[in-house]
Amino acid sequence: MATNESSQIVKAIKKALPAVVSISVSKNIHTFQPIPDSYGFGFMRSPRKRKVKMGGGSGFIIDPQGIILTNRHVVEDPQAEYIVVMQNGEKIAPKILAVDPINDIALLKIDPKKLKKKAKLPVIKFAESCKLYLGNPVVAIGNSLGIFNNTVSTGIVSGLSREIKAQSDFSHEKTKLRGLIQTDAAINTGNSGGPLINLDGQAIGINAAMVFGAENIGFALPIKNAKKDLIELKKYGRIRLPFLGLRYLPIDNMLKEEFNLPVGFGALVISEPTIKNGIMQAVVPNSPAHKAGIKEADIILEIQDKKVSAKTSINDILGKCKIGDTLPFKVLRKGKQKNLKVIIGEKK
Repeated sequence: MATNESSQIVKAIKKALPAVVSISVSKNIHTFQPIPDSYGFGFMRSPRKRKVKMGGGSGFIIDPQGIILTNRHVVEDPQAEYIVVMQNGEKIAPKILAVDPINDIALLKIDPKKLKKKAKLPVIKFAESCKLYLGNPVVAIGNSLGIFNNTVSTGIVSGLSREIKAQSDFSHEKTKLRGLIQTDAAINTGNSGGPLINLDGQAIGINAAMVFGAENIGFALPIKNAKKDLIELKKYGRIRLPFLGLRYLPIDNMLKEEFNLPVGFGALVISEPTIKNGIMQAVVPNSPAHKAGIKEADIILEIQDKKVSAKTSINDILGKCKIGDTLPFKVLRKGKQKNLKVIIGEKK
């Protein structure tokens, strides 16, 4: 590595590091303590709760008023207690302002007035340009493995617009994350939510995931998603999520054969049975899809003249739309094509 670039990396780390925080996750869980039984012949077990550290993550301050950016999956357990650990070791409880489950982003807030050190909070600025190129040098900063604070690793942008399925440690649900930055900078458990910075010390991404069993393959969420969420939060007091009110299955060749469908692409609008033997309706009553006339067993072929397929899902298309947008839908119903217009709503 060139001496000039090494110097730039050191300067970038010194600039960004003061605004990086650790996020500790604890939870009250049942344990069992042996106690003598009433007859003195042995021991009985008595249920007892105690607080146990469940893990940790990272985050970074983006506003001097105390707004912290991290991953949603770091703070997704509603029963857990979260503590932000500042660079000087001071601990403070945050408030979860908003979460974006689609982009795996969470915005937290701490009160600077409650900190012992009353100095202005350091911040990491967003990169002004979202344009990245393969080979751009980057630095990942975080709380590696929940133990090693202020871990930094260097690398390059080794891929753009990547798509992966990430599994939540809490709910174990798999979420498809899109438009990711791939890097060979080491991203380990606990780095989640920390910043991926450029040589100017500006955030270009949020460390999100690693691939187990592979070396030098890590992923970060592009910072443009966080910019959008922050604008939503300041304007509306929440992160608004687009809503159609549909339940559907993506169609591939296997589903085509199983259901004897006329096409091997698109999305089949279908109800979903629940564990308690109930049925979740295919089209939510009074939803945007219902108002537009979409019905169960319809096949959505196109949205905004974009073919719905495994490569371009409904969520991919919705992610680029705004609430209130009117989208032309092309659907197949009993062998006949219909053109419908759906006004995108807000998920409540």
